[in-house]
Amino acid sequence: MTNILVVNGPNLNMLGTREPEVYGKTTLKDIESEMKAVAEKNKIDIEFFQSNHEGDIVDKICSAKGTFNGIIINPAAYTHTSVAIRDAIAAVDIPAIEVHISNVYSREDFRHTSLIAPVCLGQIAGLGTKGYILALEYFI
Repeated sequence: MTNILVVNGPNLNMLGTREPEVYGKTTLKDIESEMKAVAEKNKIDIEFFQSNHEGDIVDKICSAKGTFNGIIINPAAYTHTSVAIRDAIAAVDIPAIEVHISNVYSREDFRHTSLIAPVCLGQIAGLGTKGYILALEYFI
């Protein structure tokens, strides 16, 4: 059976209330519920993880080796700063897709560089929370 790990980085636990003009009013729990329904329909196991702490995210990714067939990751602010998360994804050798709710390329210049994207199969940005479903559909 296919097992997918969904990793969300800092401040994504605040979705729905944090900058709704940028991220919308959908909560992280809403996203997880929608993804879980799609996964169940397609007989895929899915696990969700969110942390505001870089080391916890690295630990979770490293523990995924041998358990998960794919990773969907929204590293949030760590996209632009975390060599550690980038190296963890590269080390586990699990196909990964990077997701961003907003179009990071239409925002501040510092958001235009992803340290994570080069070790991922692809990146989905700017399609709102539907990007998570699109990433899941890729693995299906």
